[in-house]
Amino acid sequence: MQFTPTELPEVILVEPRVFGDLRGFFMETYHQDRFHAAGITATFVQDNHSGSTRGTLRGLHYQQPYAQGKLVRAVSGSILDVVVDIRRGSPRFGRWTAMELSADNRRQLWVPAGFAHGFVVLSDAAQIVYKATDLYHPEAEHGIIWDDPDLAIDWGGVTRPILSDKDRAFPRLADARVLPDYIPQSSS
Repeated sequence: MQFTPTELPEVILVEPRVFGDLRGFFMETYHQDRFHAAGITATFVQDNHSGSTRGTLRGLHYQQPYAQGKLVRAVSGSILDVVVDIRRGSPRFGRWTAMELSADNRRQLWVPAGFAHGFVVLSDAAQIVYKATDLYHPEAEHGIIWDDPDLAIDWGGVTRPILSDKDRAFPRLADARVLPDYIPQSSS
């Protein structure tokens, strides 16, 4: 496995080794020792699976409290996965990164707790699976509106996404009342 930090260094692209032959392919999607060696020491407690059609945008979601880290991958189709640093006091507050995840490229994205996460479906349909570090708590769910002009996220050319009523009603980052705090890593 290869682990590559993105523009937001805590957000890490994970590229598995894929072994293919006439039968198909095999790959490890999670290996605790390798993830720990790369600095991802999360304990996963819940797996989620969603399916969506082209142009569906889910996000930008986060939980506070009960913040969730997520290990995200597309098992069919293609998505543009977007992560925003929303940690109050972070030197990268309000910055975002985006990565195409697809069944073809088999890449995964590690999204640590403290970041808002969303994706838009680029293919006709896509199925996404992700591991989470905390259980879903509906009372702790929050979000940022997908088209916040202060963030100016490029959603891969999608300008009129299919949204849930909940996602359509999220505030801009500047108006969000509940945000996680930035906690610097100790150097010891």
